[in-house]
Amino acid sequence: MEPRRAPPDRDIHTSPVTLYGEFTAIGNRKVRYGVSLTEKELIIQRLSSAPVPRNKVLLSLKDCVGSRAYRGEDNTDSAAYFTAYFYPLRKRWMSSGTSRQRVEQGFRLSALQDPGYNLEEAEKWARAVRERSARQQYQRDEVVMSELPRRRMMLLVNPQSGKGQALSLYNSQIQKMLHEADVLHTLVITERQNHARELVRDKLDLAQWDALVIMSGDGLLFEVINGLLERPDWEEAIRMPLAILPGGSGNALAASVHHYSGSTPVSSEELLTSCGFLLCKGLVSRMDLVSVHLISGPRVFSFLSLAWGFVADVDIESEKYRHVGAARFTVGTLVRLASLRVYRGRLAYLPASLDKCKDQPNQTSSLWPASKMYSFSNDNGCPIPEQNSCHSNNSVKVTRSENGLHRNIPQNPPGPQDSLLPPLDQPVPSNWVVVPEEDFVLVLAMYQSHLAEDLLAAPDSALDDGLIHLFYVKAGTSRAALLRLFLAMEKGAHLTTNCQHLVHAKVRALRLEPHSPKGIITVDGEVVEYGPVQAQVHRGLARLITG
Repeated sequence: MEPRRAPPDRDIHTSPVTLYGEFTAIGNRKVRYGVSLTEKELIIQRLSSAPVPRNKVLLSLKDCVGSRAYRGEDNTDSAAYFTAYFYPLRKRWMSSGTSRQRVEQGFRLSALQDPGYNLEEAEKWARAVRERSARQQYQRDEVVMSELPRRRMMLLVNPQSGKGQALSLYNSQIQKMLHEADVLHTLVITERQNHARELVRDKLDLAQWDALVIMSGDGLLFEVINGLLERPDWEEAIRMPLAILPGGSGNALAASVHHYSGSTPVSSEELLTSCGFLLCKGLVSRMDLVSVHLISGPRVFSFLSLAWGFVADVDIESEKYRHVGAARFTVGTLVRLASLRVYRGRLAYLPASLDKCKDQPNQTSSLWPASKMYSFSNDNGCPIPEQNSCHSNNSVKVTRSENGLHRNIPQNPPGPQDSLLPPLDQPVPSNWVVVPEEDFVLVLAMYQSHLAEDLLAAPDSALDDGLIHLFYVKAGTSRAALLRLFLAMEKGAHLTTNCQHLVHAKVRALRLEPHSPKGIITVDGEVVEYGPVQAQVHRGLARLITG
């Protein structure tokens, strides 16, 4: 039957019906449905001569990832079909909160014996559902976002991450979701450490791709980001939209992306479904990156955290428990609490409140594509056009100065300038806060909300706020107090525990000088050289598919 406008039915929808049709169910031609499409909803009502309770289904187009039309396998059947795929938030069984659950709605169209006409009508419905679903993305009061053109994505999977289930989860869940959303993609299985970094740095023709999707823990994304920023065309490369699908044991960025979407906390495969849904919706946001300088090597770029002390120890020492998945961090925390270590060192930082450009973003005229990009490059960290930023002075050539420290010599590497950071062998500027030499239990710099799936370390963090959330715990805290702190962090309540040894500051740059001879420093969960380190945030430098 040709779609037509439905009679007014103001009790079931808030916007006018733009398309109406009556179809049969797939697999049961005796069941008939009246289907109404508004700008915001797909409304399905079973048609029956007798009253049927609760026979209306309302599905929000914000939850729709795609719709397609097709012919059946029986060539003698003139009917056509259209199916729409939704992932609405539903209450979880026997637990609080909600999670996204797949809903598939399909209908059979057989108005005429002409199969071409029926397929044309099915395609009209599928196209209308997709178009109205896409329009919902712009009816938000959140940060400026743009819709990713759905052409082709490269999806990199680390088959060894987490419990080693990333590839099987791709096959069982993600491949189907991307097909439903009509997202073309090519699967690349990484074979070794730094495989992805070398691929995106040396071999990848970015013009062939619209996004790079990482299905792993946080380590693989670390490789990809640094590979992009090591390219000669880094200014263009770092605009490539990235996406994260949780396939590891930490999955901190994936948990952060889910948190930023406003949904209640989830974990494991529910988190994968949520991130898969956001990927299919294809909305691109800015994401801060932090450049981290090491004493005897070039800088690295970080999207998540820098850690020294307790957090870094747990992260690395819990690798032996990787087979238990995210629970490895709980086990590692208990083990490390049993023999708590203290580290001596000096900390300094530039408070955000003292940064003259604290409210000025790394601007673009649009997100996709960006017509003009900016990077922090003057003395105050304010943006200036990128054409001036290629003369960066931030790589290091190792020499020995008179005081025995390594000196940074400008080498003009790729990437934006770090104008807030002096050389590591020079004093910090006078407007920095210097914490005198102190014994620390931990120092943690966060720029996303989550440290792990179940650790909400920086609850008021945002994806592109230009802030580093600096936490440090001074020596003297008891094991019980530290345990309470991490238990409270599961709900993001650790800052309200009144722990006298915990300090939190919002900063733009920092320097850490360990004085203890042994220890672990991690960047995004990856071990880096142990020694003096400093870092600066670059607001909105990268692009991330989020919701």
